[in-house]
Amino acid sequence: MAQLIVRSIEEKVVIELKQRAARRGVSMEEEHRRILREALSYRARGARHSFKEHLAMMPDVGDDKLFERQPARLRRVRL
Repeated sequence: MAQLIVRSIEEKVVIELKQRAARRGVSMEEEHRRILREALSYRARGARHSFKEHLAMMPDVGDDKLFERQPARLRRVRL
């Protein structure tokens, strides 16, 4: 197996990688491998996501009631 050394990474990026790896229960090194594999596999497919993937990536922004349309109010129109 080949090895990859990445230098001059911002501390903020390293912290985020560490947190992401912890959330997934893997080492930072394994998370780094997963990120690279995912990025390169999308590249091979033309960097396009399916509709399902786009929906899955959307953040949860609240209850559906927040997005309900208000009832239309009738108003007089002068012609």
